[in-house]
Amino acid sequence: QVQLVESGGGLVQPGGSLRLSCAASGSIFSINGMGWYRQAPGKQRELVAAITSGGSTNYADSVKGRFTISRDNAKLMVYLQMSSLKPEDTAVYYCNAEIEPQRGWGLNDYWGQGTQVTVSS
Repeated sequence: QVQLVESGGGLVQPGGSLRLSCAASGSIFSINGMGWYRQAPGKQRELVAAITSGGSTNYADSVKGRFTISRDNAKLMVYLQMSSLKPEDTAVYYCNAEIEPQRGWGLNDYWGQGTQVTVSS
């Protein structure tokens, strides 16, 4: 069984920084794309940043220049370094990964349980 577990959320003042981590575990043959999404109260879940298995990245316009996504393929981890945080970054952040649990099974979409990030003075 595949699990994604996020950590690193919390309360931070505007202008501050946080680093989110997501660890994949369980029966995993391969991982393709990984990413971070967020959902603020009353809003739809949106893509924040994504990274391919080869390291190509994609960011939402609202976080470009402030957030950096990275991954460690050996450790099955993906990270989101968030800087210059703004109150509008407040949301539950979810880790997402395209995982093939066993060879030949094909890719499935998996989600973490989410971690709260609150930016407030």
